[in-house]
Amino acid sequence: MKSNVESRPLGKTAILISPIALGCWPIAGMTSADVVEKDSLATIEACLDLGINLLDTAFCYGMQGESERLIAKALGDRRDEMVIATKGGIHWDPPRTQVLDGRPATLRRECEESLRRLNTDRVELLYLHAPDPTIPIEESAGELKRLMDEGKTRTVGVSNVSLDQMKAFAAVCPLAAYQPHYNMLQREIEADRLPWCRENGVSVLVYWPLMKGLLAGKLPRNHVFPTTDSRHKYPMFQGQEWEKNQDFVDELRSIASETGHTVAQLVINWTIHQPGITVALCGAKRPDQIRDNALGMGWNLTERQRQRIEEAIARRGLPVTRAAV
Repeated sequence: MKSNVESRPLGKTAILISPIALGCWPIAGMTSADVVEKDSLATIEACLDLGINLLDTAFCYGMQGESERLIAKALGDRRDEMVIATKGGIHWDPPRTQVLDGRPATLRRECEESLRRLNTDRVELLYLHAPDPTIPIEESAGELKRLMDEGKTRTVGVSNVSLDQMKAFAAVCPLAAYQPHYNMLQREIEADRLPWCRENGVSVLVYWPLMKGLLAGKLPRNHVFPTTDSRHKYPMFQGQEWEKNQDFVDELRSIASETGHTVAQLVINWTIHQPGITVALCGAKRPDQIRDNALGMGWNLTERQRQRIEEAIARRGLPVTRAAV
């Protein structure tokens, strides 16, 4: 990691990670038509130069593991310069049906396949991607503990779990990381899971820090989402909620202009400095995108700027965030 980039411990381990990580879902090409392999490879390579040393991927990022394969191709003999996190427990059935499967045999098979795709003998972090509702989470935890004991992963994490599920998992397998969604308008974890993680030395690595682009400050009020874009299902991208959110982003834009940074960089900076938040996962499919996001670290908001942000959040209120069925 670059000496001028802050490093933070992963859980209670000696593994050090940057406060911004590359979320590798976009390079899988499942939700964007304009994903180009050379851009994806350049995006991963840019992280090496920027001091971003954590790559976050998953078995199901791509129908055939495209994300993991690209990581292996981009890193080559520089693999040891990166902390790699992947996940198991979700796969795709044709044509594009997502399946939750946390059975021990499945987690082992997916872990071993992920290691082959990544061209490595271990990852630094292996998550249970989501609980399997058909089995006790302790069964999944037991298998991930065995994979850790065998050296296939150095640490274990969970994603998309409740507090009770996290506690049950941690009773069976040492827990280093928790990955939920979290941003200025989705702060539910502050009520229970975030405090528990802080008390127990569990790193919190959050996705959606920019709320699917909403908090990046680049979507105009008259933007129309095509039906192929899943964001049109979310209440916060519709009607009155959309207008309130645009007003909120305008307030953020005013604060960002004082800092000399973009709205997105302001939001990322706020996120990584929230108590208990270890990492903000920022998705990118082109190197210019991750370079822009990287400017969200390495500086601090003033106390007054933080106060103004909290006041703006309070005025906005917490919108409904559940996607429509």
